[in-house]
Amino acid sequence: MSLDLTTATDPADDPRAVVVLAHGAGAGMSHPFYGGLASALAADGLSVIRFNFPYIDQGRRMPGRPADAIAAWRTAVAHAADLGLPVWAVGRSYGGRMASMAAAEGDFPVEGLVYLGYPLHAPGRPEKPRAEHLPRITQPQLFVEGTRDPFIQPLDQFEAAVATCQDARITWIEGGDHSFAVKGRRRDAEMIGAELAPIVSAFVI
Repeated sequence: MSLDLTTATDPADDPRAVVVLAHGAGAGMSHPFYGGLASALAADGLSVIRFNFPYIDQGRRMPGRPADAIAAWRTAVAHAADLGLPVWAVGRSYGGRMASMAAAEGDFPVEGLVYLGYPLHAPGRPEKPRAEHLPRITQPQLFVEGTRDPFIQPLDQFEAAVATCQDARITWIEGGDHSFAVKGRRRDAEMIGAELAPIVSAFVI
C-alpha cells in the first residue's frame, strides 16, 4: 500500500547513500532534533529524506495501527530508491521500532537499519519487551542508546535482546536519556541530533 506522505529532503552535494529518517511518537519530522541530524548527515555525504507518519498530519497525538506505520515506511523507502543510491533506514524510538517491524516482515529494501533510542519496553515495564521480531531481520542493525534511557532498563536485558539479532551492534551514549540529553551538558535538541550524525554516518558504508 502506497501512501501520500509529507516529506522533506536534505540533499548532500555528492551523496554516497540516502538515509530515510523517521521521527518518534511525540513529534514530527520538523522537530529540531531531526533538522540537526539531517543537516549534519547531508554535510557528511548522505542525502536525507524525512517523513511524517500519517497520524501527525492528521493532527492526532497518538500513533495508529503498526500496519499504517509500516506502510508509511515502505512508501518512504520506495521514494528514496528512486534516487538510485543505497538506502538506509534510521528511526528515532517509535520510528525505529516500526522500521524493524517492516524489516522483519521482509521485502524491505534497505542496506541496514539504525535505531536512535530503541524502545525495548515502556518505562518500568521490562516484563513486556518488544523484541521477538528482531531475530528475523537480515540486514545489519545499529542500536544507538543512552545508558540512562528508561526504555531499556535493565541494560543487561536490552543487551540480551540485541544478542538475538543476526547482525547487530550497540553504540552507547554514556549518561544519555531517551532524548540523548546528558546531565550536566547543556545542548539544545538540534545540537544533540547533529552530534549523533558521525555515529550514523560511520555505520552507513
